[in-house]
Amino acid sequence: METFERNGKRTILIDLSDRLSNKTSEYELNPHRITYLDHKAGVELGEKTLGLGKEYWPDQVAWAVEEVTLSTHSGTHIDAPLHYGPMSGGKPARTIDQVPLHWCYGDGVLLDMTHKKVGEGISAEDIQAELERIRYEIKPYDIVLIHTGASKYFGTPHYAFKQSGLLKNATEWLVNQGIKLIGIDAWGLDRPLNIMAEEAKEGKVQFWESHLFGREKEYCQIEKLCNLDQIPKPYGFKVSAFPVNIENASAGWSRVVAIFEEEIE
Repeated sequence: METFERNGKRTILIDLSDRLSNKTSEYELNPHRITYLDHKAGVELGEKTLGLGKEYWPDQVAWAVEEVTLSTHSGTHIDAPLHYGPMSGGKPARTIDQVPLHWCYGDGVLLDMTHKKVGEGISAEDIQAELERIRYEIKPYDIVLIHTGASKYFGTPHYAFKQSGLLKNATEWLVNQGIKLIGIDAWGLDRPLNIMAEEAKEGKVQFWESHLFGREKEYCQIEKLCNLDQIPKPYGFKVSAFPVNIENASAGWSRVVAIFEEEIE
């Protein structure tokens, strides 16, 4: 959390994005790797590409660079409609570079679902009950954040399977209210993949039901949020969640931030 005063306003910024690290890679279903090239390596690269040896650099050190190998679904990211299937609402599904930016900035609404157990579904009725409890009426283009508490498992074994998740009827209800961006502090928006897979094999559910609703009506989702417990009130703040602009991609990484502003008296 960062607080600063500027131009007669006090602003609080809460970082809602998990940190991408080599320490967490082994626990991801989509592994990543960060290679760190230090300032001495920068000298070697400068000599190789430009013919500039260490004598040309103050203290004989040059630039630092990192090489990152990862999926577009690694770390905190936004899923584009293309992730759910090739079509959405009868039209070609939008890629992340086609997602309108105004979907990714707006009024935030925090819904507390921490009472839900691992593997349990969050229904439309659960969403409606929480909105009634906090006395808030959803409006189009609100950015809805689902607080499950699962982010505390980030960077630990089986993180991807330690969450509750939205049922299709919850996602459908939110999208029908004009919501274009839903976020969750868990590995994915749906319930854990292993639980859904077993239930699908038994003929009980449609596997990946919330994601697949995006084939019927387009919407985006933020996955792997964190620090939702630091947000001090359920609404009255902005969310900035602009994805990285990657051509034809099904997702893009995002530094998601909750923004509170108040006039200084």
